[in-house]
Amino acid sequence: MSVAIDAAELNLAKYVRAGDRIVWGQACGEPTTLVEALIAQAEHIGRVSAFAATSFSGILTAEAAERFDLSSMGAIGALRVVAAKGRLGIVPCHVSQVAPMIEQGIIGCDVAFVQVSPPDASGNHSFGLISDFVASAVKKARVVIAEVNERVPFTYSDVVLPASRIDCAVHVNRMPVEVQPAQIGETDMAIAKIVAGYIESGSVIQVGVGAVPDAILRLLLDRRDLGVHSGMIGDGLVDLMEAGVITNATKAIDTGVAITGALIGTRRLYEFVNRNPKIGMRSTAYTHDASVLARLTKLVTINSAVEVDLTGQVNAEQSGGQYLGGTGGQVDYVRAGSRSPGGHAFIALPATAKGGKISRITAALSGPVTTARSDVDVIVTEFGAAELKGQTLAERTRRLINIAHPDFREELDRAAHSIRQRGF
Repeated sequence: MSVAIDAAELNLAKYVRAGDRIVWGQACGEPTTLVEALIAQAEHIGRVSAFAATSFSGILTAEAAERFDLSSMGAIGALRVVAAKGRLGIVPCHVSQVAPMIEQGIIGCDVAFVQVSPPDASGNHSFGLISDFVASAVKKARVVIAEVNERVPFTYSDVVLPASRIDCAVHVNRMPVEVQPAQIGETDMAIAKIVAGYIESGSVIQVGVGAVPDAILRLLLDRRDLGVHSGMIGDGLVDLMEAGVITNATKAIDTGVAITGALIGTRRLYEFVNRNPKIGMRSTAYTHDASVLARLTKLVTINSAVEVDLTGQVNAEQSGGQYLGGTGGQVDYVRAGSRSPGGHAFIALPATAKGGKISRITAALSGPVTTARSDVDVIVTEFGAAELKGQTLAERTRRLINIAHPDFREELDRAAHSIRQRGF
């Protein structure tokens, strides 16, 4: 039987046991009231573990993470600081693998923390701003604690949360986590102009959030009938939909509907998506599924990286001793965009880091291979686009050096000499 309480009355010890494994919603779907309660009450509950895919709330500090064992699929948002302090366990995986691992018990889930909208007339709650793996967590959990937030939009999805599945409904009225648009610099805009040049009217786009993605979206106002199928979308979607640029009219599937698994933005986005049938929330079993993505033509996917080596291997996770990102959905979408008829898969990154001291086109990666060179299509920096698909390793070195910062090209050319001599 579901119990409804105010946040001030929440005693997690009634529901959470020492040794329990907790999974909670990520990004702007983070149930902040529940996470705050866990941090405050952790000593009373006993040691537990938690899986948090990303966090932008600022609640998960390194000090807070000392109170329980925290793991994640990457170090995104505030989790980067937690990882730097050695308080984050990294599970290397694609985001599309998280739900199956929860369902199979590989990622344990005794308790699910979820943020949901107020119920509809039938008593069903929407998962609101996140729809990636939360339904899998709810299905697996012994206990479901839902933060029912008056300010969370009701979004349309292939799953809902019936009130009967909630063990404890904690009623709050607070602004969900917001992620403000990034400030766009000259380098970001230079990269965006190159990528935007490949995006034709009728293309279906996958894009994340950040300065380069935001800049790309700003440059698409003269296109027509764009579609969206993306793991996440931000405020930039609103501008293009209101301008009639994104219509999803030519998509072979989900015609007329922009598909995503996460809404990461501000109040403007949240108000736009509330009860908007043109926005479809789906789990990663749909947003990242290879068979679904294969049905999309002119799919253009845009992802980022920490560095790319001279043969096209992509590292989007780690720079030396610092864990900075994660695998996420990059590989799923790179493969899909590269294979899509009329489509492309872009890895976009600035040519340098640390104020121009380090080249991000490198002779050798300083971290793991996130995306294999056999999957890579086009690499873009502010100096141009290197189209790598179908090119020999020797030719790849030439093309990548051409888009590296001029200060590093001579050094990279020397490093590429042995590849050109051997052919590999």
